[in-house]
Amino acid sequence: MQPALLWKKQDDDIVLCQLCSHFCRIPPGERGKCGVRVNREGELYTLVADRVAAANVDPIEKKPLYHFYPGTTSFSVGTMGCNLSCSFCQNYSLSFPPKQGRDVEGQKYSPIQIVDAAERSGAHSISYTYSEPTIFFELVLPTAKLAHERGLKNVLVSNGFMSPQCLDELGLHIDAANIDLKAFSEDFYEVYCGAKLAPVKNNLKRIAKSPWWLEITTLVIPGANDSRDELARLARFIADELGPEVPWHISRFHPTYKLTDRDSTPTETLEMAYDIGKKAGLLYVYVGNVPGHPGNNTYCPDCNAVAVHRQGFRIVKADLSKCASCGRPVHGVAMNALEDRYAG
Repeated sequence: MQPALLWKKQDDDIVLCQLCSHFCRIPPGERGKCGVRVNREGELYTLVADRVAAANVDPIEKKPLYHFYPGTTSFSVGTMGCNLSCSFCQNYSLSFPPKQGRDVEGQKYSPIQIVDAAERSGAHSISYTYSEPTIFFELVLPTAKLAHERGLKNVLVSNGFMSPQCLDELGLHIDAANIDLKAFSEDFYEVYCGAKLAPVKNNLKRIAKSPWWLEITTLVIPGANDSRDELARLARFIADELGPEVPWHISRFHPTYKLTDRDSTPTETLEMAYDIGKKAGLLYVYVGNVPGHPGNNTYCPDCNAVAVHRQGFRIVKADLSKCASCGRPVHGVAMNALEDRYAG
């Protein structure tokens, strides 16, 4: 347990947490909604500043980031806890136990140990992922600073519900982010996630204007956020408010955790969303969680030739910096870094 950042003391030893957009008022002896920030006698502490519950070397495409140093690996870390309570959580074994008052588990890691491990692995970046990096901010911030000093990039895989203050603090230390835009209705966020849509939209607009490379993921859930109208409004928001070059990953839902009363997303629904995204003006739309689907490739926005061909998370052929057929540049960061490897 270590002192937390981003909070203020209130009357009667209550603390106001300013880390995410819940802005929890936490009485003495209680935890915030994330389950990992606790009030001890009027002082706020974090339980996860040095407790890594998951660590792996992943392809950057698994984040998913398709336009940020493609073909590289990312040393990925996460702790227990989450500030949302999604009924369809795919990592509920990490996210939910602290919210239920259970002990926080994980291996003790310092920022220097994480950066050292990333360097030994040969990774090009460190990804803060698996649960929700906002809630392990006290580990992310010093690790990200050290990573930059050592020449590594930093990636945030987040639900986007951080506070403006948190986003300010992270600003210069993150290079890319994949943000879940889980739906485009306040009802969905309230019913399925225990959160609100508006702060996510506001944060996305700020990130889109920042130096971060941004990609968006939406898990399409049958009967919840899969209507043509909602998907069209979501796609238009990305195109109009964030930019047509921002990639949109449309991901297939599989029944999990508390949401097991419906089937997996039909491929036809994902293809409908793909078409909606293209009609909204998005240049890069992807179909996820459907192995072998052609919607996993990157296509030239002008001539529709395949610019990057993928099998799962593996790039098998690419013209990374520009379309080989018409010469149109492909948006992204260091898209040509591995061009020689895939040439021919």
